[in-house]
Amino acid sequence: MARILAFDFGKVRTGIAVTDELQIIATGLTTVKTKDLFSFLKNYMQNESVELFLIGEPKQMNNEVSESEKLIIPFIKKLKEKFKNIPIKRVDERFTSKMAFQTMIDSGLNKKQRQNKALIDEISATIILQTYLYNQ
Repeated sequence: MARILAFDFGKVRTGIAVTDELQIIATGLTTVKTKDLFSFLKNYMQNESVELFLIGEPKQMNNEVSESEKLIIPFIKKLKEKFKNIPIKRVDERFTSKMAFQTMIDSGLNKKQRQNKALIDEISATIILQTYLYNQ
C-alpha cells in the first residue's frame, strides 16, 4: 500500500502528516514554508508512494466555509495539475489547532516549546489525518 499525506495548509507555512505504508498510524512529517511546498512534495514523491492527499477544510461554527478557503482553492488546483493521479479529499479541520495546542500541553512541553507555530501546524495535520483514518 502507499501512504496518505495530510496538509494543514496555511498562508505562511503548511503542516504535513503521513501514514505508514499500511495506513494504520498517522505521524507528523514536517512543516514547510508554503512557498516551498511543491518543491518539498516533488522530492518526497520521488522516494515515497502516495495514494491520497488530505487537505484540511476550514469551516466556521455555523458550518460555512472560512475565509482561509480562498487560499486553499488555488493550492488544490495546482496540486491536481502537478499530481494528476492522486485523488484529493477534504477533512473538516475545525478545532485542530486547539487540539494540537492541548496535545502539546498534555505532552509536557513548556511554554516556549508550545509557542512553536510550526509544531502546531504539524500536529494539526496529524490530527486531520488521524480523523480521516478513524472515520474509514
